[in-house]
Amino acid sequence: MTRLSEHLRQATPVVAERGEGVHLYGTDGRRYLDFTAGIGVTSTGHCHPRVVAAAQEQVATLIHGQYTTVLHRPLQRLVEKLGTVLPEGLDSLFFANSGSEAVEAAMRLARQATGRPNIVVAHGGFHGRTVAAASLTTSGTKIRTGFGPLMAGVAITPFPNAYRYGWDEETATRFALREFDYLLQTVSDPDDTAAILVEPVLGEGGYVPANSAFLQGLRERADRHGILLVLDEVQTGVGRTGRFWGHDHFGVRPDILITAKGLASGFPLSGIAAPEALMHKARPGSQGGTYGGNAVACAAAVATLEVVEEEGLVANAAAMGARLRSGMEDVAAKTPAIGDVRGLGLMLASEFTTADGEPDTATAVRAQQAAADEGLLLLTCGPAGNVVRMIPALIVNEGQIDDGLRAWAAAVETATGTR
Repeated sequence: MTRLSEHLRQATPVVAERGEGVHLYGTDGRRYLDFTAGIGVTSTGHCHPRVVAAAQEQVATLIHGQYTTVLHRPLQRLVEKLGTVLPEGLDSLFFANSGSEAVEAAMRLARQATGRPNIVVAHGGFHGRTVAAASLTTSGTKIRTGFGPLMAGVAITPFPNAYRYGWDEETATRFALREFDYLLQTVSDPDDTAAILVEPVLGEGGYVPANSAFLQGLRERADRHGILLVLDEVQTGVGRTGRFWGHDHFGVRPDILITAKGLASGFPLSGIAAPEALMHKARPGSQGGTYGGNAVACAAAVATLEVVEEEGLVANAAAMGARLRSGMEDVAAKTPAIGDVRGLGLMLASEFTTADGEPDTATAVRAQQAAADEGLLLLTCGPAGNVVRMIPALIVNEGQIDDGLRAWAAAVETATGTR
């Protein structure tokens, strides 16, 4: 009898039969409030009618028009639509299927454009599971262990994770920038450094936001040394943080932007954007792929971007994120085991710690599992798995936020034995 790999372990006991909006319906007949959104993918909710209609229409017309063989209108429309939301000057696009592929495409472009070999990444970043993307990932050893040697040419610089260091944000930021300067003096000379790759909010690394001083400090150093600033917006993009792009909070401009996850409401699609002059420096034949820019995925992405714009979902993410965070902070105020609540928009998390400040993985897992019993689906993250994250679809409303918070409060009480 065949079966799934034992390593594909589900975070919840749900066998999903269908999805609608912010809810999943299990084969057990129960309705669950889904605050995972497929790890931030179903940005417009499960099966948004406009996304479904766009995909159905496209399936009946053209499913696969391989984009280095022929062009198709959904791809052209997506390029036009993204032009209205991309940062100024990022006017050339390449599409792939997954975040990992897009990360590797950005890395390849940076190396080819600069003629330099090394990539600097921020400690705690997650950039994917393929060999090169895993080599750039430091959110946890489980992504990197057991299939080395990994790709050479990667250097790691601190991220200003103030809670982890036990410092205020200003101190953590000064430290991180000082250490980046030291890295350029001791590990990767600027003349050997193609790019600095960073997430505006650490994802798998624990939902830790960057800040303006840090990203602007990287931007200044990148400009000074001819290094490219690459922002991984796979999880933070398309309104997730209450701004269209996560870096919009910090007043910084990337040289290369990476997007995926919420771009197509669940259809596999990713891409990178760069100035045309920079993209021109990619070597012929270095960009391609059989399924990249799939016609159905592109049609779904166009519909997604239209829904995000016309339904005001970026503003909704900001407003509902503020409501959700306030409720999470209320729960934390009553729970000594929750050491920190953080994030941006609808990308929020609670970190569980012991009395002496060590990661409390067991309590975090109990809370996440108890939440499922309460009908609320959540995920953990962080290097120790002691961070519980909430990433509902951008369409979530006040009543659903409040329902989620009631379930979360009950789950935390169960997990901490105070119920």
